[in-house]
Amino acid sequence: MTSAQPIVQMQGISIEFPGVKALDDVGFRLFPGEVHALMGENGAGKSTLIKALTGVYHPDAGTVLIDEEPRSFQTTADAQAAGVYTVYQEVNLCPNLSIGENVMLGQEVRGRFGVNWRATHRAATEALRRLGLERLDTRKPLSTLSIALQQLVAISRAMVSEVKVLILDEPTSSLDASEVEMLFRVIRGLREDGVAILFVSHFLDQVYEISDRLTVLRNGQYVGEHLVSELARAELISQMIGKDLEALTSLGGDRRTAPRDETGEEPLLRARELGRKGAIQPTDLDIYAGEVVGVAGLLGAGRTELARLLYGADRPDSGAVELHGTAADIKSPVAGLANGIAYSTENRRDEGILADLTVRENLVLSLQARRGWAKPIPRKQQDEIVEHYISTLNVRPPDPNALIKNLSGGNQQKVLLGRWLATQPELLILDEPTRGIDVGAKAEIQQAVVDLAETGVAVVFISSELEEVVRLSERIVVLKDRQKIGDLLNGPEVTAQQVVDIIAQHGVEAAEAMESELEELTPTTGEGGPA
Repeated sequence: MTSAQPIVQMQGISIEFPGVKALDDVGFRLFPGEVHALMGENGAGKSTLIKALTGVYHPDAGTVLIDEEPRSFQTTADAQAAGVYTVYQEVNLCPNLSIGENVMLGQEVRGRFGVNWRATHRAATEALRRLGLERLDTRKPLSTLSIALQQLVAISRAMVSEVKVLILDEPTSSLDASEVEMLFRVIRGLREDGVAILFVSHFLDQVYEISDRLTVLRNGQYVGEHLVSELARAELISQMIGKDLEALTSLGGDRRTAPRDETGEEPLLRARELGRKGAIQPTDLDIYAGEVVGVAGLLGAGRTELARLLYGADRPDSGAVELHGTAADIKSPVAGLANGIAYSTENRRDEGILADLTVRENLVLSLQARRGWAKPIPRKQQDEIVEHYISTLNVRPPDPNALIKNLSGGNQQKVLLGRWLATQPELLILDEPTRGIDVGAKAEIQQAVVDLAETGVAVVFISSELEEVVRLSERIVVLKDRQKIGDLLNGPEVTAQQVVDIIAQHGVEAAEAMESELEELTPTTGEGGPA
């Protein structure tokens, strides 16, 4: 049962980084004894809001209240002292220490001659007992535990600190179904004890299973707060994604409206049962020359993970890939390039551009890598390549010697697109190519995708903006919870809302199927009910 007064109130929170307004007048409330989900796509401002609450960032404007008192945490230690504790996806523990040492780290029981280790391990056992983990041997190395149990150990550490607010940042991303249920049992117990829990996850089914209330952010702005029981899944997805169709150029992406004749046309790439444990379940996929295949799904659905398997950035645990009907072992990005596959990452800043190099150097980088560093590209050829793509893609400013870090995000994205086009790929995988760029640059990149397909290049187009996926794609692959749940042939009758409905309905159907299965498995004793 939640308290009448929120334990956390964030009012008018704004945080600006150079060139980016990460949060713009955002409000947030969290009540004792509730699980509150913070929802939004990548870049929505979730992590920034958490860091503003926990002392990592200091808001440029706004107020943070804990128990109705204004607070300004200078460090995460200050936040923890006030009972605000965060458990991250990558648990912040010491695997070389024992379980008990991790639980009590910084809070060891001390005696006259230093740490009383016997008493410390007793206290650790008591903290673990609150989570039903008293059977764990506190003297065993933490490294002997599964990731799920390590996360519970991290939560136990918070229990030692008398936590009031527990923030769980993507806690289930590396867990299997049984481990998720174990974590949820702990969360429900903490909720009953009055702990306020902020739950961050991209898994919609899990949000609806465990959360009482949710707040939606989009593009650094507050969208709304809702009781989970009163918000349909389709409406939640719509609020998270937003719509800007009217502001973009109409590009007529449904160029083909009839199914391809698989007997008469061989796919450029055929994947069968391609999967990687913890990343994407075994997936079948055919991609044809000149086809734009859109990949739709919420963040965490497995979109990037599938792309990385196709390109060779990650090795699959299962399945096989054929190119032009011949088995292909694409075990590295080098092998991907050698087989005519190019991949533009969603992480433009950290994995895409080389910030301290020029536009010229960034443009020719992949082509040079494909040729080998022992065969440098002649300067004249470089000039021709650079001039062509700067002109074709309308890079501004059109200065090949400008440092790429000084360009806008949209122009950086154009340079990256040119980098991969210079390798003359047969298959180009674009992961969120229009994220974080202005409307004009979006339209130019989208037009480039359409033009590429017309020349026979196959394009895999991954985007969180469903309208542009529908507008550009000949076919749409729908992912959810790391599995393929749909494969739609595009056409005039296909809308972004239909894709939203497929994602939302899949969760409902899965839940109903599971409920039905459990009912069948539950033994009964006539009218007396369950045995």
